[in-house]
Amino acid sequence: MCRWAAYAGPPVFLEEMILSPAHSLIEQSQRATEAKTAINGDGFGLAWYGERKTPGLYRDILPAWADTNLRSLASQIRSGLFMAHVRASTGGGTNRDNCHPFAYENWSFMHNGQIAHFDQLRRSLESALSDQLYALRQGVTDSELMFLLAIQYGLTDDPVAALRKVMAFIVAQARARELQPLIRFTTCLSDGRNMHAIRFATDAHPPSLYYAKCGKDGSICLVSEPFEHPERDWTPVPPNTWLHIVSGNLTLQEFMPGQAHAAA
Repeated sequence: MCRWAAYAGPPVFLEEMILSPAHSLIEQSQRATEAKTAINGDGFGLAWYGERKTPGLYRDILPAWADTNLRSLASQIRSGLFMAHVRASTGGGTNRDNCHPFAYENWSFMHNGQIAHFDQLRRSLESALSDQLYALRQGVTDSELMFLLAIQYGLTDDPVAALRKVMAFIVAQARARELQPLIRFTTCLSDGRNMHAIRFATDAHPPSLYYAKCGKDGSICLVSEPFEHPERDWTPVPPNTWLHIVSGNLTLQEFMPGQAHAAA
């Protein structure tokens, strides 16, 4: 399982989430405490929003703790909305195309979790993509495919409804092949203004997710594992929950799959 962190609020240097805190994301890449494996060394990535509509993106195959460029960038880039991810592969080789976050137009997306029986489901899931979206597929991960399926099902208009359809579609495809459906899905995505996070699983074990209001300035942090910080009171996100952040406001609602959809 991977580890990730995200921030929305007044601009701060990326290092304040990635490097500086005790048990920071860099620390979690070597010593995670709430994941199946303590090491998350199969690459990393950043997505951040600045003066342009589309996000900046930096990904590499090195372990996050070993990349000096990451430390330099994090100490120089200031952003009011960004996300960072360290990868522990559950499928797919260690290359840049398989590293999170993924981006499409003004959207960015990262994920922690897995689709059970993905090797058996991959072809049928990919067949739901339009030719245009299939051509955008660069890696082989279930994470990138779920992002593209969400785009197929209307992410740019209603991201939560789109992801409900994706979850239902995956479950339906598994059942059609007489496979036991199992999705573990904790994700963060943004259009540069709104930030969405979902903690969901078809069983009782969704990957961990926490949030904290980081002060009186309206800033909000999301993490797979809490950082040690005297001013942050971390709250676990309940299972099967959608979290929405915009303009310093945070709301939580139930998230459950919608109706299954055939290929569009």
